[in-house]
Amino acid sequence: MPNTESATAADEHSTRGSYVTSGSEFTRDTNYIEDRIVADPEAVRALPAPPASKIGSLGYGLSEGAQAWPVEPGRYRLVAANACPWANRTVIVRRLLGLEDAISLGRPGPTHDARSWTFDLDPDGRDPVLGTERLQENYFKRFPGYPRGITVPAIVDIPSGGVVTNDYPQITLDFSTQWREFHREGAPDLLPEGELEEMWPVIERIFTEVNNGVYRCGFAGSQESYDAAYARLWEALDWLEERLATRRYLMGGTITEADVRLFTTLARFDPVYHGHFKTNRNKLAEMEHLWAYARDLFQTPGFGDTIDFVQIKQHYYITHEDVNPTRIVPAGPELGDWLDPHGRDRLGGSPFGDGTPPEPVREHERIAAGHNPLYPAN
Repeated sequence: MPNTESATAADEHSTRGSYVTSGSEFTRDTNYIEDRIVADPEAVRALPAPPASKIGSLGYGLSEGAQAWPVEPGRYRLVAANACPWANRTVIVRRLLGLEDAISLGRPGPTHDARSWTFDLDPDGRDPVLGTERLQENYFKRFPGYPRGITVPAIVDIPSGGVVTNDYPQITLDFSTQWREFHREGAPDLLPEGELEEMWPVIERIFTEVNNGVYRCGFAGSQESYDAAYARLWEALDWLEERLATRRYLMGGTITEADVRLFTTLARFDPVYHGHFKTNRNKLAEMEHLWAYARDLFQTPGFGDTIDFVQIKQHYYITHEDVNPTRIVPAGPELGDWLDPHGRDRLGGSPFGDGTPPEPVREHERIAAGHNPLYPAN
């Protein structure tokens, strides 16, 4: 999760996180470790610095003080909790592009305390590659006493054990551009050059009003700030409903980076945001085009097979203790309808364009049985 999701508390060893500031609107801390992993570090260092952006940038060099790390298959480990929508993006793009052999995947459990995410689901409670119990250890190896949030996704340099970057908006863009040599045959072009000019403002609005908009509702510290956030969120969702009435995907006939960024919020909408974050004008399942679009993506290899609904609910309802003091995790909603026919084929297009779907999920990365309707309980 981004920095506000790693909890700050008076006692650094407390299990209680603080997410809501009474009387205030929610403001996301978007200051990250802006180092990048790039194919040609020298060339990237020579490019102009990017403008300030909350959605990443293309065609620019390094931010002030940032370092360029070389692309090297096997050197880096992506630490990405199944529960986190921002981390989920990186897992989807890694899978769509076929980078599993180039970048390994570490998965913290669904809950964390005020110190950091933990590898509590791994044998002996340690990441099997990094050997650490907490992601905090990897941040501290690079930056002793790191003062900001210990967030996912994070890419860790395996030889040193230190974190390289947690700049989640840029990570997926660099997967598409800087890691191209290691893409699978048939990988989709998630950043089609002819659509970038139109796609950039779409991505920006999705981040500002939807991805972050649900958090502005859920972590609002006053009725006034909640009401304003709620109105902005639903204005954007109605805009998306209208946009998707006539096109299969956000930019047309094939999937792009924009679809990845929207999907991870939609997948969490009814199970979490509708109730826990009070975004309850209506459910996603009650919006004709957005719901069919979400099902279309869910049933597309690389999207739905990365979603762990059980861990998603555990994370939000247990970790956000000041929003849900009882920490009770709801039993619903029923999830089998994610596999209902979506009918989006009538709009034409094909998710991968001239490319091909990724291979089936590798056994050790598969979502647990019963946590996703694609993997029913035995």
